[in-house]
Amino acid sequence: MATAAAAAVSVANGVCQAYLESKHVRETREGVAELCRHFYTQGWVSGTGGSITMKVHDDSIPKSQQLIVMSPSGVQKERMLPEDMYLLSSTGSILCAPSPKPYPHKPPKCTDCAPLFMKAYEMRNAGAVIHSHGVESCIVTMIQPSSKEFRITHMEMIKGIDGHGYHDELVVPIIENTAHEGELTESLSEAAECNHYLFDAAIKLYQLGLDWSTPSHDPIQRVFGHQRNTNMAVNAAVQNLNDAPEPSHRCIVLDIEGTATPISFVTDVLFPYARDNVGKHLYLTYDTEETQDDIKLLRAQVEEDLQKGVAGAVPIPTNDAGKDEMIASLVANVEAMINADRKITALKQLQGHIWRTGFQNNELEGVVFEDVLHALQKWHASGIKVYIYSSGSRESQRLIFGNSNYGDLRKYLCGYFDTTVGNKKETRSYFEISQSLGVDEPSDILFVTDVIQEAVAAKAAGLELIISVRPGNGPLPENHGFKTVRSFVEI
Repeated sequence: MATAAAAAVSVANGVCQAYLESKHVRETREGVAELCRHFYTQGWVSGTGGSITMKVHDDSIPKSQQLIVMSPSGVQKERMLPEDMYLLSSTGSILCAPSPKPYPHKPPKCTDCAPLFMKAYEMRNAGAVIHSHGVESCIVTMIQPSSKEFRITHMEMIKGIDGHGYHDELVVPIIENTAHEGELTESLSEAAECNHYLFDAAIKLYQLGLDWSTPSHDPIQRVFGHQRNTNMAVNAAVQNLNDAPEPSHRCIVLDIEGTATPISFVTDVLFPYARDNVGKHLYLTYDTEETQDDIKLLRAQVEEDLQKGVAGAVPIPTNDAGKDEMIASLVANVEAMINADRKITALKQLQGHIWRTGFQNNELEGVVFEDVLHALQKWHASGIKVYIYSSGSRESQRLIFGNSNYGDLRKYLCGYFDTTVGNKKETRSYFEISQSLGVDEPSDILFVTDVIQEAVAAKAAGLELIISVRPGNGPLPENHGFKTVRSFVEI
């Protein structure tokens, strides 16, 4: 009877019963059950608390249309079995429910968090969503009860969060709980990521009297007052913070080329270095996993370019071809991409790896305008968070600011965004950035760029805009309507 019911549901949702019983679905069910047991063992979930859901990975089906396996409610995580799982369509409809078990087991029930999970899948194009009940995530919000977000930086495990590294600042919005988890769906639009290690580290730093939200992890009394254990000192510190003038923007996002660095540095130094050294780099690192990943990305991009008839694209031979033939075709494509100033991830990632060698060998030095250091210091002292958004890879961004003509500037920067978040001329990219930064309103972010099309896209996402007018930049159209500056000192 249960099988017949499942078949009826699946046919109604356009999914055949055979696929519901396929290897892809079976392995995903097993994976979720195993994760539930593992999370219980680690102490990240307890008993029936928390939930894990995962998409059924199948290369033949677009990610947005893949089925979803979801752990049930009311089942001990350490006893979870593959057959206990719910199977949902990509839109959240239940295709297959677990069969009831005899008394004293409760009837099967899908988790109340299902709407939250579906919102996360929709917003983040995620492959899995994990909801834990770790006590650290609750305690860390109690350290500063009035705060609307959790911030931490310069901790090793930040690199486990996509798009973040050791020097970056992780911002996790704090959403007020309700009695019914399904009511939090709209609040989840704030989009938060969670890492138990970082929460636990913040708690331990707090216990040691250290500030987890600053790069140097200074004693908390430098930020909140001189006597940590008296209400008077805490109240005085809070009053001082309230009396201090607030900056007009909580975050500043900077472009690099033509904004923080001269265009000539990119066109006359970085691009030629990558073009002159691409063959040597590929030859010396050909068998490394990193370079093979670069080649895979380039191959996919070139195949797309060939289909669209992009000038300069030449076929890349199969892996059976000799190393010299393969590298020659790659070099030809990369040179054409550089000459056309293509803003594509495949090129930017490889360039970043080539430039890394140049910086390590002291053959390259990052060049920023004279006013950049002063502005970064001023913003940092004012509590304004500064981020970078460039078409260059995050690694190349770190290299430029970490090896600049004014020293290592990374201590003034909280994070980096590149084209993996989206094209810089598309509004969606700036929406994603505002979600990642955890601001209350997109207008809390000031974006500084020299490109009008980027400014228009960011403005459409609700960000504030300033156009950078630097020596060597191209002319701006008349009546563009944006404020302009010739130096960061003017901001």
